[in-house]
Amino acid sequence: MATAKKAAAGKTAAADKAPAKKRTPHAAFLKPLTPSPALAAVVGSTPLPRTEIVSKLWTYIKEHDLQDKANRRLVNADAKLKEVFGKAQATMFELPGLIGKHVS
Repeated sequence: MATAKKAAAGKTAAADKAPAKKRTPHAAFLKPLTPSPALAAVVGSTPLPRTEIVSKLWTYIKEHDLQDKANRRLVNADAKLKEVFGKAQATMFELPGLIGKHVS
């Protein structure tokens, strides 16, 4: 009996919520940034928003099969990425921070 009341209460609470607003990206993510020469070797030299740089970097990683076979969260650096990463391997969570050092 108590579970039926909780289920009914949950349905009314969900129905009372306002419709979800469409998210607008923050202007800082849309600002075109110029990549450094090391990063430009991977993503191109034209100024791109930070989101596009990350997207192109993942495209490069997947095309060259650089994700670690045992742990897919790790990216093994080839010669071009080693210049960007500064090390032989990086986690997927480090990528935005490592990219930040190579854009202006």
